[in-house]
Amino acid sequence: MPIVVDIDVMLARRKMSVGDLADQVGITPANLAVLKNGRAKAVRFATLAALCEVLKCQPGDLLRWESEVPQADEVPQERT
Repeated sequence: MPIVVDIDVMLARRKMSVGDLADQVGITPANLAVLKNGRAKAVRFATLAALCEVLKCQPGDLLRWESEVPQADEVPQERT
């Protein structure tokens, strides 16, 4: 999936556990793990806002986009 979730990075910066974050945000540790591991298909804005409030960050600190299509300079050249 081209959207990468960087909750691990923010957890490490804040020296916070997944369980503590889940408790403070008001979601289950299992649901947070689904989001954290990139298996979520969607995230509610209310949940994203709560994550940002607890972690004292911006949404862009938690989510980023990566292209699934190789860039022109990353495509191997065919030999003829």
